[in-house]
Parts: sequence; C-alpha cells; structure tokens
Amino acid sequence: MPWRRRSNRVSALEGGREEEAHPEAAAVPPALLTSPQQTEAAAERILLRGIFEIGRDSCDVVLSERALRWRPIQPERPAGDSKYDLLCKEEFIELKDIFSVKLKRRCSVKQQRSGTLLGITLFICLKKEQNKLKNSTLDLINLSEDHCDIWFRQFKKILAGFPNRPKSLKILLNPQSHKKEATQVYYEKVEPLLKLAGIKTDVTIMEYEGHALSLLKECELQGFDGGHRKPLFAIHWSVQRLFTGIQTLEPSVVCVGGDGSASEVAHALLLRAQKNAGMETDRILTPVRAQLPLGLIPAGSTNVLAHSLHGVPHVITATLHIIMGHVQLVDVCTFSTAGKLLRFGFSAMFGFGGRTLALAEKYRWMSPNQRRDFAVVKALAKLKAEDCEISFLPFNSSDDVQERRAQGSPKSDCNDQWQMIQGQFLNVSIMAIPCLCSVAPRGLAPNTRLNNGSMALIIARNTSRPEFIKHLKRYASVKNQFNFPFVETYTVEEVKVHPRNNTGGYNPEEEEDETASENCFPWNVDGDLMEVASEVHIRLHPRLISLYGGSMEEMIPK
Repeated sequence: MPWRRRSNRVSALEGGREEEAHPEAAAVPPALLTSPQQTEAAAERILLRGIFEIGRDSCDVVLSERALRWRPIQPERPAGDSKYDLLCKEEFIELKDIFSVKLKRRCSVKQQRSGTLLGITLFICLKKEQNKLKNSTLDLINLSEDHCDIWFRQFKKILAGFPNRPKSLKILLNPQSHKKEATQVYYEKVEPLLKLAGIKTDVTIMEYEGHALSLLKECELQGFDGGHRKPLFAIHWSVQRLFTGIQTLEPSVVCVGGDGSASEVAHALLLRAQKNAGMETDRILTPVRAQLPLGLIPAGSTNVLAHSLHGVPHVITATLHIIMGHVQLVDVCTFSTAGKLLRFGFSAMFGFGGRTLALAEKYRWMSPNQRRDFAVVKALAKLKAEDCEISFLPFNSSDDVQERRAQGSPKSDCNDQWQMIQGQFLNVSIMAIPCLCSVAPRGLAPNTRLNNGSMALIIARNTSRPEFIKHLKRYASVKNQFNFPFVETYTVEEVKVHPRNNTGGYNPEEEEDETASENCFPWNVDGDLMEVASEVHIRLHPRLISLYGGSMEEMIPK
C-alpha cells in the first residue's frame, strides 16, 4: 500500500497505552521541548549520536533510551536572534511510537535485491483526530553503509524490547462479513501493515458458523521452556495444524469480521482457557482469564465490539493497535440457564432487540443495511411487550467487596441484596461495554466502560409505539436517550430475566410468528441470535479477556 512520506519534520507523537521497554519513562507532551524537558532529556543515557539529513536540513541526531531527538545544524548567528532560536528548536519522537525500521535504498530496474543506500526509514504510529491512528514515515538520510548499519541494528534491538508487541498472529477471517468485503479489507489494508512490522501470520478462512469455535475450542496448547527461540505454544487440531513452524514469543489471535465473528472467537478463547484450567465448561461460576490476547479488525456491518474498543470503526486504527501492542483487559459476561453455561458475551438485548435480530436472520439474502432496516420496521409494526420478572444485583463499588470478587469469591458470600421488578417490557438491554455504533455514536450504554466491573441494565416498559420510536431515535442524537418515563436504567453486576409467558412469544392467532421457535425467546447476544426457553442468568466477570485497543478514557465521545 502507498506510504505517506513526511518531507517536514516530525514533532512529538502520541499513541495508546503499551507496556514499554522502559516502563519508568514518563510520557512526553506533544509540544516543543521546554527547559525542564531538555534537562530531563540530558539525563537520559545516549545510545547513539550522528549526522543525518531530515527533510531538507542537516541535523544533529541523538538516540537515547526513550526518544529520538534532532536539531538542525545552522551557521553561527548573533546571540538573541529569536528567529534563529525558533529554527533551532529541538524536535523528537518517542521510541514507543516506532513500529518498524527499514534501510532506504534507491533501486534501478537491474538492481532487484539491493540498490544505492540512502539512509534509514522509520515507520511511526501517529494519533489523529477522533481516536484514529495512522502510519507515517521519517527518513534519516546518510549515505554511509557503516554508519546506517550501526543505527539500523540499534533500532531493531530497541523494537525487539517491547514485550507486548506480537511476533506472530493467527488470523481468523470471515469472508461473508458485510457484503463479503472482509477478504479485501484484510489483504489490501491489514496484511501490508503486518508484513511491514515483521509480524508473521497464518490465515484461516471461517467457512461456516461455529468454525472458529471448533478450531479454537478443540485445539491443544503446549508450552515450551528453555532459553531457545521456540514457540511458547503450538496449536493442533484434529485435521490441520493451525500454526505451522511459526517462531513466536507472543502468539495472538485476530478476528477479521463483524460482531458475530468477534464474539464467537472471544467465546472460543475463553472456553479454551477454562478447559486448560481443568474446569467444567458447562457450569462456570468464576472463570479464569483467557491466555491469548485478541485483536478485532472491523469488517462487519455494525462493528459494535471494535467501535467500543477503539473508539472508531477504523481498519488502520485497529491494525496499528495490534502492531503497537496496545492491550487492555475487558469485562465479559456469562449467559447461563438452569445453571448451564450458554456462552460468553459482552452485551445482550431481549424483547424488541431479540425479535429484530430474529427477523433479520430470516432475510440473509438482503444486504446488511436493508436487512437491518426491514427487520426494525417489521418489528415495530408488530411491537409487543413481554411479561417478565427481572431480578438484579446492584453494583457495589466498595473496595473490600470488589477485591473479594476480583479474587473469585462467589457473589453469595458478599451478602448483597437482590432487587426485583416485574411487568410488561418492550426491551431489556444488558451491556458490559458502551456499544458504540453508527446509529448510536454515544453508545447504547454510554455510561458503561470496558472494564469498570459493572453492567448497564436498561429497561423500556410498555408504552405506545410513537413514544418507543422517539426513544429509539434519541440514540442517534446527543440528547439523553433515557429521559423518558417508561425507561429505567440500573448499574448492576448480575441480572436474571425470567419470561412469565411460556409460549416463547408465540401467538397461534397471528398469521405468522417469524421471531422465535415455539417455546423459545430470541436474544440478541453480540449480534448473534440465541434462543432460550426459560430464565437467563447474566453474570459479569471483570477483566476476563485481553483485547488490542486504545484507552477508552480518551475514546468515549463527550
């Protein structure tokens, strides 16, 4: 893919959170260095110093433990010349913002493998507006082979010192996602960046629903010890070996697809972790954390998970977060019925949200947007409330309770008081993440964060169709979508939804019931249809999975 060359100088860069090679380093603000900063820079150990041409200037370049700094070399001028002082201001980039380094050469048609050395090119991750990241370059021009070789080796050594950055990736690609564009998105936008960063990849095409679950659930993880450069694990499957000869120190999994694919992969990784821990996967009270970090490349129609994680559904941003190793822990829910685990997930809707998805699934031949709009209109035309009993455990933020729960203490040991409400409900939403999307830029649950240890319970009681439509339209605006007398919101840790109508919403007097099987109620769990005949118990588990993404504190729209 084409690179955007930087002919001007590069000032301070910003990036997401990362486990740096030198964690004691403080973030340098994105401005020209002031005197205290220059003092701090002088205290850093200098690794290399030399002369390079940057842009159109010959510069004195200093590589320290945390940053690359340069200052134009200018002829002497009278003291106090303010213009001269401004031109000679030192500029810098932090080393944590560099993700690759290459020797820059001029190649002719006859020179296929090597050409005339021009210098070194640094590939950099830049933060743009609206949470987007972009890749850029900085050229350090010097024609000396020996000089560039020393600097090149030092840069490579530094880049190898960031432990959170993946060395190899298992790519699970859903070719059916959003107008079948996922394959094009990966090979045209994602793969070139991964290759540039020196990350080895192994791609598996997801051929059917549940394929990723079969691959990752049944695989066998084997660890290796010793000081040799061996893979920390190897994955085997009954038919194929997922990783074949990949040498890696930080294996990770990346899903290229929509919300359904991403949720399926996350569910599979968490099931794999429980199996490795020797736990019975049918009944899980305190699940263990997934061992492998998961990256999400948005290639679906809504991309709620990726949007909530990165703050924007942007392919390049998601890819750069993976390359840079910006990992954060995210809360996950378990969905169970009659004590049996149904699945792991991040959000769910019952009632209108579940019926809409059930309708949309029957019209897969339509385009994603047409299918969604058609299902919403039809569900509104047949709008009906569900008779339910909803029990929930309010969120308790006290430190001692949260510490016991973080250590895996059962909820019943915390002497918390359950609350119950009952009645006719049009929609019930339970969300552990903000659920940002194009139709809800602030999020379906804007007061929720990725890892604050709580869920948002949002209930829409029975009301007229026009009032309910006003509530839905309010999600697309900056106004409070919950400012309606029939809408109630709670911050909770556990929820039990018990439908009191045992016919699964099925009315034999209606001409057709397209939303559920008989005796089953449709649920929308992360964009996947889940049909359950009885009570569903949703329990939150804090920081259960590691996902590649930036800081949500910076990403939630105000």
